[in-house]
Formats: sequence, C-alpha cells, structure tokens
Amino acid sequence: MAFIKKSAAAALLFMALAVPAKAAQSLDGANLPWPLALPFAGMLLSIALGPLVVREWWHIHYEKAAAFWAILTLGGLIAVTGLSAATAGLVHSMALEYLPFILMLFALYTAAGGISVEGQLHGSPLVNTAILALGAAIASIIGTTGASMILIRPLIRANSARGFNTHVVVFFIFLVSNIGGALTPLGDPPLFLGFLQGVDFFWTMRALWPAALFTVAVLLLIFFLVDSYFYWREKRALPVIAGASKLRVSGFVNAGLIGFVILAIVASGVWHPGIGFDLLGTRIELQNLIREFVMVLVGIASILLTRQSVRAANGFEWEPIREVAYLFAGIFICIIPVMTMLHAGTKGPFSAVIYALDHADGTPDNAAYFWATGLLSSFLDNAPTYLVFFELAGGDPSTLMGPLTKTLMAISLGAVFMGANTYIGNAPNFMVYAIARRAGVKMPGFFPYMIWSGAILLPVFAAVTWLFLMPGVVPASLPAPIAAPEKSPERPLGEPAVQKDFAAAKKAPEPKLYTVKPGDTLWKIAETVYGPGHGSSYYQIFEANKNLLSKPRNISPGQMLEIPPLEQSAPTAK
Repeated sequence: MAFIKKSAAAALLFMALAVPAKAAQSLDGANLPWPLALPFAGMLLSIALGPLVVREWWHIHYEKAAAFWAILTLGGLIAVTGLSAATAGLVHSMALEYLPFILMLFALYTAAGGISVEGQLHGSPLVNTAILALGAAIASIIGTTGASMILIRPLIRANSARGFNTHVVVFFIFLVSNIGGALTPLGDPPLFLGFLQGVDFFWTMRALWPAALFTVAVLLLIFFLVDSYFYWREKRALPVIAGASKLRVSGFVNAGLIGFVILAIVASGVWHPGIGFDLLGTRIELQNLIREFVMVLVGIASILLTRQSVRAANGFEWEPIREVAYLFAGIFICIIPVMTMLHAGTKGPFSAVIYALDHADGTPDNAAYFWATGLLSSFLDNAPTYLVFFELAGGDPSTLMGPLTKTLMAISLGAVFMGANTYIGNAPNFMVYAIARRAGVKMPGFFPYMIWSGAILLPVFAAVTWLFLMPGVVPASLPAPIAAPEKSPERPLGEPAVQKDFAAAKKAPEPKLYTVKPGDTLWKIAETVYGPGHGSSYYQIFEANKNLLSKPRNISPGQMLEIPPLEQSAPTAK
C-alpha cells in the first residue's frame, strides 16, 4: 500500500504542474547526436545483467539503477537541446505514454489479482496447451495485459509440482502476452494506436487473422511437443490431485471492473470532445484524463471490494507492479532521444534503417517493414515504434488499408508478434516474468530468454514473412486490392486532380507544382494529385523531378515538386 500512496502522490504532483503554457520548444531528432541513445542501451544492459552479476544489490536497489540512466539521459538532452526542449520531451513521454501505460497496468494487475481460481488444475501437456489456447483467444477481446494477468497465476499453480516448468511461462509470454492480441485494436497497444490514426476497427481481423492463426497454431504444436517431452521425462511421479476438475472462481466483481477498463480504453479512442489544456507544450485531452481517472478508480474499487482471503489465495503482492513501475519509468525516459531520432526519418542518425525500407524503385519492402518494426519493437516500446513506421509508410490509413495493405500488415504483425522477443517488448511481458519469478519459477534472464525466443520464434516469423508478406501472396480474407474510398482530396490544388476533359487534353496541359508537406511520400502525393487508386503512378513524379531527387524517398517538407500530367502508359511502380 505504501507503493500505491507514493505513486498516487507522484501522479498528483505531476498533474499539478498542468498550467496553461505556450507550446514549448520541441525536440528535433535530426539534430540529436547518436550518443544520446547510449543511456537506453545502458538501461537494457542493467536489466539484463543486474540480476546475474549483482543479484542481491539489484533486487533491493533496481530503482536506483533506473534513476541513474534516466538522469543521465535528461542531463544529455538538457546539454544538447536546452532545458525547455528537454522538459517538453519529458512531459510528453510521461504524460502521454508512461502514465497511461502504468495506470492501465495498475488497474488490470489489481483487478486480475482479485480473481481466484480455487481447486487444482493438473498441469499436463493437454491442460497447459488448452490454457495457452484460451489465453491467445481472449487476448484480442480483453487485451494481452488483461488475459495475462487473469491466467498466469492459475497456470503457475497448475504446474507448481513439476520439476521443470520454465518453458510453460515462456510460451505463455509468446502466445498470451503478445501474439494472441493481433486481431483487434483492443488486443495490443500498437493496434489501438492504428485505430486512433484512422485504421478501421475490423481491418485487423480481416487482414491479420490468417497470419495470426498460423502463428498461434504452430506455436501451440511446438509447445505441446516440448511440454510432453519434459512432462514424461520427470524423474519422480507427479502427485495425483483428487477432484482436480472441480474448480471454483471467486472475485467475479473484478471481471466487471476489467470490463470498465476496456470500455474506458475504447471510449477514449472514439469520443473526442475537443476539450483539453496544455501541459508545458503537450496537449492533455479530456477523454484521456477521464480514462486515467477510471484506471485509478478501478484499482481502488478492486482493493475495497475484494476479500483479502481471495488475494491471499492468489499469492497476490505489490512487488511485481512496483518493479515494473520503476524500471519502465527509466525506460520511458531513456527512450525519448531514441524515438525522437527515429521520428526524424532520413534526416536523423538512423537514416540507414529508413532507407532499407524501400526497394530500388521506391516501393515499400514489406519484409523489411516487418523485420525493422519487429526488431525495434523488441527493445523499444512496441506502441510508439508502430506509430513511427506507420508514418514512414505514408501515414494515410486509406492508402495503407488499400493498395499498401501488405505494408500495414507488415507493420502491425511486426509490432505485435516481435514484442515477444524480449521481456521489455510489450507491457505484460515483464509483469508475467516478475510474477513467475516471485512464485518460484526459475525464469531465464534477459539474454537467456532471448535465446528461447530466437530459437523458437524467429523461424516461425521467417515463415510468416514468406507466406503472408512476400509479393504474390494475398490473404484469403481480403479482396485484392481493397479500393480506397472515392472522395475528393482534402487539400485540392485548385484544379481537378485527373484531367477528365479529353478534348482539352489534346492541348498539352501545363505541369502543376506541389509543395511537400510533413509526412508526405511520393505515393501519397500521387494519390492526392492524380486521385485515389493512382498511388503507383508516383514514379512519374519522381522522373519529372530527378534534378531534385536522388531516390523516391528523398523528399523534404517545403520542396516544390513538378507534377506532370497523368499518363497511363508512363512507367509505374511494380
């Protein structure tokens, strides 16, 4: 309870700083030196090596290690950008990313910890596989965090008598905490961000279900075989539990509270009253404030309405959420310069990564998008990583759900699936790790876990790349291609985008000029000036502007591009 009081006081103090202010100077990733990313690497190494090298010190003082790297990051930002820009970056990260993240975890951890499954499940390969399949199925409905918090304790108790049960929790992180959340925006934070950007709610299910079903089925089969091997090689007989099938669930009120959490998350995405205030240059919207308030109320209500005996039966304690809160506070601060550099695109220190995302002709390389999004999601928070690559792909949801649907599939699958590669790739991973470790499961450290995930997941992800993202493979669930909505461009150039008067077309029309805006790509510009469905004609624009552009991706806001008349016979991207 002391942890809750400290956290509440910190949140109130943070919100008390909310005074109207002019927009603070923002961070410019193009001007940040790459060494500012080193504290983030140091933070990751501390999490990986601390429990191994200085075990006793780490478990008592891990918050001090997180504070050290966070202070080093902020000091570097202040030295390079000044106090105003560094403060603006800190407030943005903590107010819009960390607080929603940790308050959601607090609500779900507290409520799920009040649901107790009494009676013993026998942790056989069949039972374990069924629990993992159930968790993967409900993860897209109640979220990966909700499903993880509800099922991890019963799964651990079911396997408590087994001599080796580490793999059970590892596969639980793979399937329930990550991959199972791929079908709806409720399942995983990256998909919810896509929904907020305009991606249709049901697009994820229509587009991603073949890849998700394939991946879940393959991993369940691998788990069943691995679990059967360890189960049958136990040297001592496992105890037979009388009445093991008679289960009783207590704390049903918490299921309703989890429902309130889901409703609050959905409501914040669809209700936009346009009311808010500035917090040192960061816009705080009313719907988000209400969402965070609901999270706090759900946690408090769960504490007040749940009998202590139910939590005791669950082995509930506050240390796992405390550890996650402190360590991820450090991560979210250390990640500020890294995400800012990525947002700078080709102008930033990570330009080599950005250039690798396209084929030579400038069309998106979907396999590159999948692996780049996924590998960065493994070490950065997968939600903002998704948003970065969403913007790099053009940021237009109509185009990304239409002719570039495989690119959006690649970004979505990479962010959701490869969050399982490390303990810090997705919100529930580290929470499950902390709960399992406190329950006595011999969980692998940071790097040993990556050996597990690399050996099992990477070959499966390679198969996903070949089957669902390479050219010529179209998901059975999608008509190919999905036509973009027929509507006029939001910012017309003053003349019709496509010349429909063919009599007038005989007179060679004068080329138009277009000023590049932030977030533009040549594909997006072609869709704007030539009309929906003509994005592949972007190469005509590139050919007309070769004196300015060395590659199709090398465009910058403010450039004036010549827009040639649309010629159907002209070369287009393949």
